[in-house]
Amino acid sequence: MSSPSVSARRAWLCARDCDLDAFRALVERPTDPAAHPLASSIEQNVPVYEAAGLRERPGAADELVHALADGPGIVVLRGAFPDPDVVDRATAVFDALIAAQRASGTAAGDHFAAPGANDRVWNALEKAALHDPEAFADYYANDALALVSTAWLGPGYQVTSQVNVVNPGGAAQTPHRDYHLGFLSDEVAAAYPAHVHRLSPALTLQGAVAHRDMPVESGPTMYLPHSQKFEAGYLAWRRPEFREYFAERHVQLPLAKGDAVFFNPALFHGAGTNRSADVRRMANLLQVSSAFGRAMERVDREAVVNAVYPVLLRRRAQGADARALENVVAASAEGYPFPTDLDTDPPVDGLAPASQADLVRRALREEWAPDALREALRGGVRRRG
Repeated sequence: MSSPSVSARRAWLCARDCDLDAFRALVERPTDPAAHPLASSIEQNVPVYEAAGLRERPGAADELVHALADGPGIVVLRGAFPDPDVVDRATAVFDALIAAQRASGTAAGDHFAAPGANDRVWNALEKAALHDPEAFADYYANDALALVSTAWLGPGYQVTSQVNVVNPGGAAQTPHRDYHLGFLSDEVAAAYPAHVHRLSPALTLQGAVAHRDMPVESGPTMYLPHSQKFEAGYLAWRRPEFREYFAERHVQLPLAKGDAVFFNPALFHGAGTNRSADVRRMANLLQVSSAFGRAMERVDREAVVNAVYPVLLRRRAQGADARALENVVAASAEGYPFPTDLDTDPPVDGLAPASQADLVRRALREEWAPDALREALRGGVRRRG
């Protein structure tokens, strides 16, 4: 899943690795039908599979892994949800959740659109289960979702979902990569060694289920097949030349209700502009996470920070080395903002909300009293749920 010329040079990536010509060499290649013999077709470089009976076909899981890792990085499963009633019942649940949000006066924003531009339901998995457990059970009994998730992540995976409705006139997203490294700034992403850039895509699987027919004019997601293989992509996707190239080369596939698309989170992608007059494009966005994305021990980091912060504050006032203070913050505070409750802690002002460690750093810079930090940490806990 990487560019050998980069990884062979050194263990850290930087801006000079964002070579558009090297990127083009990876992307401008045809998807080989011979490498995807179970696909019913190759459309715009994307293997398309008929979901019915796919699990029983020998080599299906192997082929899906190859497609996501070393192939185009994306697969479409036609008829992934073959029973339209199952999809319609879930759609009714999502519509009810959206209506409840509107009635309560809450407008859920997201990473790339301001509140009110689209309709977004964060943590739709939990909310749907509580709203209609029967519909939930029928929906997540789906075998296509289980097949691709197990193939990419193995057993013990965790499913989360966010419902997104892009209304007519809804603007396109900028092209991007996804969680984990894709949600970090260039500066922070560059602080992680190259092997972590290679690892990040293996920790999650991205997917989307079409809950209404999605003709191209409704703006289905734009993809750049094979782009997940560019090792420096987490540093490159914001650069103007890469965005311009994406605008020229991306593909969009129409989806029918019940179709699903799954893709490597490192694939360059972004929702398209809804140019239709009357299609409220609804997708259930699935993010499936590896079982291994957690620590061995549960640590009350809030308690640790509250205990240590007065020491840090005093040492800072005494002129202690800034790096030494930062090392203590890294060892004591939660440095990653996820998981969180995205209803109360949404990443509207950026790709991710502030982490606990970010809050401690701010408190030290601004010389907050310990009680002020304690209350801010409590507020963070309440927002994260």
